[in-house]
Amino acid sequence: MTLDAAGLALAGGAGVLIGLFYFSGLWWTVKKLPFRKKPALWVFASLLVRLATALFGFYLAAGGDWMRFLACLTGFIAARMVLVRRRQTA
Repeated sequence: MTLDAAGLALAGGAGVLIGLFYFSGLWWTVKKLPFRKKPALWVFASLLVRLATALFGFYLAAGGDWMRFLACLTGFIAARMVLVRRRQTA
């Protein structure tokens, strides 16, 4: 097994993009809840869309390699940390 630095970097970058989509979508969903007639359906539909997109993105980014999966997961968590920190200061 060879260490593919470019592949790991791309997987990490993909993880950041997936995380930005997932957690920004979560924030947007929570902001819109007071204006919805059926908030439970709204939350469930949002969860399904975000989860399906994230899982598919992880599947594509990892390409069956556990090291790429970990790089993608690291990027995903890094995106969460950045977004949480931005929300705390705003």
